[in-house]
Amino acid sequence: MAAVRLRAARLAAVATVAGGFSGLFGVGGGIVIVPLLVLWLGYREHEATGTSLVAIAVVSIFAAGYHSLRGAVDVPYALLVGAPAVAGVLLGTALQQRLSERVVAGIFSALLALSAVALLL
Repeated sequence: MAAVRLRAARLAAVATVAGGFSGLFGVGGGIVIVPLLVLWLGYREHEATGTSLVAIAVVSIFAAGYHSLRGAVDVPYALLVGAPAVAGVLLGTALQQRLSERVVAGIFSALLALSAVALLL
């Protein structure tokens, strides 16, 4: 029972951090939830990705609604970005499911490292 409570507490901590990052920067799933689920909770890469996507779908609805109330959403451009992103996520998911978890983790790590360098510069 203590293990279940600890796992629930860790998931709540991951969710809180991801929610904060989502609100501040518009990110949280891939950058926060996936690594923490893998490293801190022992999820496998594919399971962490799927779990993160469902969680972020819920978070995104509330975040987008709040930003919209503040006048910070350009709906036509959001739809223009979102529509092709659906095709991209379907292709990316199909590819991810065919790659080993080690390869997915390596690609993801490289992307995060390159993003960090680009942001610093």
